[in-house]
This record gives sequence, structure tokens and C-alpha cells, in this order.
Amino acid sequence: MSSQQAPRRKPFTGKHMTLILVAGFGVVFAVNFLMASLATSTFGGVVVENSYVASQHFNRWLDEAAKEKALGWKVDVQRRTDGRLTAALTGVPAYPTVKAIARHPLGRKPDVALTFQKDVSGAFVSDKPLPEGRWILRFDIEAGGEVWRGEDQVEGLEVMGQPVP
Repeated sequence: MSSQQAPRRKPFTGKHMTLILVAGFGVVFAVNFLMASLATSTFGGVVVENSYVASQHFNRWLDEAAKEKALGWKVDVQRRTDGRLTAALTGVPAYPTVKAIARHPLGRKPDVALTFQKDVSGAFVSDKPLPEGRWILRFDIEAGGEVWRGEDQVEGLEVMGQPVP
């Protein structure tokens, strides 16, 4: 009778454990480094310049926001084919002054100051075109001795920083 021997396995040594630990921590380190670099490259981190000073005005800002909400004014923004914006105002008295600051959400593009004028169709149209991409518009509308501030967003077709035809 012949007996076959099972193949011998190499023993698990300290070198094996060291390689497993180095590889595991290497993966964790690489992922953390990637996430940290992505986070710092996409958000500047500044919401307000001085949080203490901003906190001193917080209650006043809440009161102003409540008064503005009580006015019932609304704005709806659309992008025209020529890049200019149209603002449809709801509940706003006659002869308003409409201004806006367009901010890129990630701060990659400079802010754009816009003034809106009423055209022959009755719509309020921006004085200049807004570059493609996603923008947050902060409106200041004055009419009838009242001031309303609000935000709206507008998006243009853009892929990897390039406009889509």
C-alpha cells in the first residue's frame, strides 16, 4: 500500500502579518489622502469672514427674512439661448429695481454682478450674459419702499468644464 502525502503549506509567519498590516494601512492612508485632497480642492471653507461678527447680526437677519417672506414676492429665473437671464417676478409692485449677484457654488469662477431691466415683453432681462455652468443668484429687489432678498439657481449645460452643444 502506498500512501500519498498532502502538500505541505508554508507556515504563517511574522512576515506575512507585517505585509497584511502594511497593505491594509496603505489602502486606508491612500483613501484618506485622496478624500482630503478632493475636499480641499473643491471647497474653500469660508462661509463668513468672521463668525463672531456674523453671530452678532443673526437675530436681525432672521427678522429681515421674516419681513421679506411676509411680502410674498417670488422670482423665477430662466436662461435664454443668448446666455442672458430672465427673471419672472410674482407679487412685486410696479417699477422695481432688480439686481443680483451670481456666485459659482464652488467659487471657481468670479462673481458676476447683474442688473435686470424690463424689456418690451414685460420680462426682466439681465444686462449681460452669464457664463455656462451652475450659478447661485442672490437677488436684491426694491419696490414700493420695500426691499426683498432671495436666492435662486440657474444651470447651464456643461460637462467637465466644457459647454454641451
